[in-house]
Amino acid sequence: MLAVVFNTLIVAKRRSLFQLFPESLARNWNLWELRALVLFSFSLQVALVFLGSRRKYEYRIQLRGILWLAYQAAEWATNFSLNVLSHGQEDCKTKSLDRNYESMAMWAPLFLLHLCSPDTITAYSLEDNELWMRKFFSLSGSFGVAIYILYMSWTGSPLNYLSIPLLVAGMIKFGERIWVQYMASSDQFRDSMLPRPDPGPNYAKFMDAYGAKEAEGFKINRGPLIEIPPEEDPVHTVAKTDIPDDEILCKAYSFFMKFKRLFADLILSFQDYKESRSFFHKHSWEVAFKVVEVELGFVYDVLYTKAIVTYTRVSSFLRLLILFLSTSVFSAFIIYWRDFSDINMIITCSLLAGFNILEFYEVILLFSSDWTRLWLGTHKNLIMTNLIDGIISFVRGWHLVPAKRKWSDHMAQYNLITFCLKEKSATQCRVRKFFRKKLEKYRYTFKDVSPKLKELIFTLLTEKSTSANDIKECQKLCAFRGGLVLENMGCHEQLVRSIVVEFDQNILLWHIATDLCYYQDFLNTDSSFLENCKISKMLSDYMLYLLVMCPFTLPNGIGQIRFQDTCAEAIEFLQEWKSIANVDETCSELLLVNTDVLPSEVKGDRSKSVLFDACKLAKELRILKEQKWKVVSHVWVEMLSYAASQCQWQYHARQLTNGGELLTHVSLLMAHLGLSEQFQISQGHGRVKLIIS
Repeated sequence: MLAVVFNTLIVAKRRSLFQLFPESLARNWNLWELRALVLFSFSLQVALVFLGSRRKYEYRIQLRGILWLAYQAAEWATNFSLNVLSHGQEDCKTKSLDRNYESMAMWAPLFLLHLCSPDTITAYSLEDNELWMRKFFSLSGSFGVAIYILYMSWTGSPLNYLSIPLLVAGMIKFGERIWVQYMASSDQFRDSMLPRPDPGPNYAKFMDAYGAKEAEGFKINRGPLIEIPPEEDPVHTVAKTDIPDDEILCKAYSFFMKFKRLFADLILSFQDYKESRSFFHKHSWEVAFKVVEVELGFVYDVLYTKAIVTYTRVSSFLRLLILFLSTSVFSAFIIYWRDFSDINMIITCSLLAGFNILEFYEVILLFSSDWTRLWLGTHKNLIMTNLIDGIISFVRGWHLVPAKRKWSDHMAQYNLITFCLKEKSATQCRVRKFFRKKLEKYRYTFKDVSPKLKELIFTLLTEKSTSANDIKECQKLCAFRGGLVLENMGCHEQLVRSIVVEFDQNILLWHIATDLCYYQDFLNTDSSFLENCKISKMLSDYMLYLLVMCPFTLPNGIGQIRFQDTCAEAIEFLQEWKSIANVDETCSELLLVNTDVLPSEVKGDRSKSVLFDACKLAKELRILKEQKWKVVSHVWVEMLSYAASQCQWQYHARQLTNGGELLTHVSLLMAHLGLSEQFQISQGHGRVKLIIS
């Protein structure tokens, strides 16, 4: 609503300025301005429809930038255009209705369709869902302006009547968008998953029976609390690796309906714990990660698209109604197009044709989604399934339908030593150095999440889950961040002490130490240890990326301060050795520094740098020899799992729009294995019985 008022003030200001120019010039400017705006609005609609669903599996920042600009500009362009159009109608009504504005009146409902239409992106971020009430009033104001435009331009012509079906279609789209954002808002999302109120056994009735029997002289004994135990875990068998996609889809949806409560900070039941833990223990890492990917895809669709209403019977009927209305209007417009000027005819015809094409494209997206495949698999409609598969395969061959990927399958990489080397060689001009430093911070890279890394994560998490006998033990295992690995592998006390610090300090210490060992050993490491070496390097750079770029995903601390102090000390060291030009030489020189005395005893604790503490840690790791990279890789996996368990689920939900995050997949996988604090401790229902003797 405020946007509508603001745009109205802008338009009023424009009118006062146009009074300085001849009337014919002002009218022509308004006409061409409106024509440009309606085409601009439609282009934004195209961008949102075609790119909206791709951010689920695209990690590139360019896509996010384009979508953000399109999402923000779409509402402004619509509201501004409606205000310009409404004032144009007022000017013409005082005289005789201008022929151009009469044809442009049909654009008002088309603007509304542009504003409410995209099924692929209803919210750019979670905060947009929280503002559903503001969006309701804003869109209501836009609808009021559109109805006013149609009223002012009403002459009873066929074109006026063609605007009514478009207005009805716009109202349907309006209702869908507001309802989706309302249902995805945090309060309603949480309330929708609350169980029915359960008063438990009738206490008053029990006590009445107890008192009556006691009054009759019976000797009453209360029986022990009878627990109704859940089903036991089946005997663990060989992990299954080959499961049909339809079975994975059904299982992922079943888990999604239960584990989506995590994203609303609700507690899962003991039965959920037993069921998911049993399933993931019986299957391989490939199946586990596929199920988690599909499950998170469902979460993304519910929070950021119209999936919550699109895949219902009512919505299917409304979708058919909108298609019928839009195609009917387009067909009727072709019949009467000779009554209008050529330019407006071409623009209006293009807009109607474009809207119909987008509607049919969204139907294709609907058919290619996991929701539709799930419905078809449930109803066992093989003919329809084969038909849809053939259509989707044909369209996907033209790259018109998004890929089958559920997430980017990439992990960001950020390296401290590489960053410091670039800073060392940067120009000393203050202004240029300031902007370069700001931009350099965001120049991180990406790497594929390797199958070996997924297998290692799943193996270590499964071993933890199997070692725990109940939920309490599982929850205790979530608190370890590397120390348990070092103790189990019999590492000496000095290494264990390197873990007993703040978590951000852990990350920086082990990140630098991993780099120092990696560049020294990578070319000389035996092939049997090479995979652990690569995994350690990838996780090291990924965890530093989380510390620097996504600190909200980690426990509270002074990670940013430690990072900048460590960088400052590293740059100072590099400037003393001006001949150092690459990472290999930097690591070699750092390892030559004498660290017999603890850095804190020399420098005190004013600086939070951990550079030479990490050098000392790297030298201690070298003592492990062949076991070194196995220890380092396992420590990093445990640090990753600790960070995953500590990250709030609302932050996991935010990262779904950035192509997905490995941390989110690990966190949900841990929950499925019982390694989460959001499980109910009790094992089931209980009741007391009366024993009469």
